[in-house]
Amino acid sequence: MITLRQLRYLAALAEHRHFGRAAEACAVTQPALSMQIRDMEKFLGVELVERRQGDVALTEVGVEVVQRGEQMLAAARDLVDAARHRGRVLSGRLTLGIIPSLAPYVLPKILPTLQRRYPELRVELRETQTKVLVEELVRGSLDVVMLALPVTEAEVETMRLFDDPFLFAVPASDPRPQTSCVSAYDIDPEQLILLEEGHCLRDQALAYCADSRREGTGNGSLGLGATSLATVMQMVASGYGVTLVPEVAVDVEVRDQRVKLLRFAPPQPGRTVGLAWRHTSPRKFDFVALGQIVTETLGITQREAAPAAPRRPSRSARTAP
Repeated sequence: MITLRQLRYLAALAEHRHFGRAAEACAVTQPALSMQIRDMEKFLGVELVERRQGDVALTEVGVEVVQRGEQMLAAARDLVDAARHRGRVLSGRLTLGIIPSLAPYVLPKILPTLQRRYPELRVELRETQTKVLVEELVRGSLDVVMLALPVTEAEVETMRLFDDPFLFAVPASDPRPQTSCVSAYDIDPEQLILLEEGHCLRDQALAYCADSRREGTGNGSLGLGATSLATVMQMVASGYGVTLVPEVAVDVEVRDQRVKLLRFAPPQPGRTVGLAWRHTSPRKFDFVALGQIVTETLGITQREAAPAAPRRPSRSARTAP
């Protein structure tokens, strides 16, 4: 019978596409990993890996085995969690994924509270873009993710935490008074500075600005692909353009007197922040407790806070591409 260890080695090989890097990720020697993959192929009677000079590729069967294997690995991790955390809320190891446009603004506020109230909890963080976080969540590498909703994957359950409206950041020299309200029609796409592709904040800003009926995709003449909101705000402060900034980031990113913030006229653009986890996870009580810590620490009122009941994607959402 194939083993969970073999499935884990194959999943690492699929991710890294290299025997040496996969072995390093699994903390084993390359010959040991290679031998386990060979044994697995021998048992199944098929080739799972196409071995090439300096690179590997999965065969068609290998792709299917990896997909099914990741589901089994995630189920095994859920089984361990069910045994270890039964009756104990927020204890042990918790792997938390979070998007870059939330991490610097939410984590410094919630982590001290988590450590004080749940001293037996050990949080391990993973900060990266939404697509990667959701993939790692589904295959069991992460326990829970904080991101912008919605998440449409059928394997994932979500809980809304709070709404995060966007503000319009302009250079302080902008002639409009700070009390004025703006709309999408007031945004010049050629002046719009955004994060690089792959960040959901970029996609949300572009979706709102599409209503301006102007051509352009942001960063028109600058060629800027910033990886952090801090870089974008420095560009705005220096007079190179404008941007949309989430309200949760204002206290950290808008301390520069060279930046002015304007409100949008209703309906205001924004995003809904929430938690996501595998619907098979036995730690839902942990995730609900984590969500309550977040809303409480950020000072979210009961009216703004998340509904008590988590939800899964609707049938139509689950079938969406």
